[in-house]
Amino acid sequence: MKFAHVMIRVKNIDDSMKFYTELLDMVRTGEVKLDDSTLYYLSDIDGQTQIELTYNNETPKDGYKNGDAFGHLAFEVASMEQFTEKMNKFGYKYLYEPFFMPEVNMHIAFLKDPDGNEIEIMSK
Repeated sequence: MKFAHVMIRVKNIDDSMKFYTELLDMVRTGEVKLDDSTLYYLSDIDGQTQIELTYNNETPKDGYKNGDAFGHLAFEVASMEQFTEKMNKFGYKYLYEPFFMPEVNMHIAFLKDPDGNEIEIMSK
């Protein structure tokens, strides 16, 4: 069995696309137009992980709410310092500033995507 992708419903596809492609360096790999929505597929640089951004034609005014079971999506970067500079350039802010977590021997930080989903950034 192979894990295929995770799907996220988004309120504003332009804001979400900018976040995932420009800040997180994901590559747009496909688009499927359905009667009630459009599915946008993104992949990481090695093609191993995919995200499907779903933009529904009738989106709730306040966007979508996650249940309390969902935690976060995690992305590994080569340099926390370089990522922080890039993030600041795009006007995003950390939810939790970078800190070293000895249990996993990595620096980690958290921010939120345009829809409020928590994103973990990890760096060795």
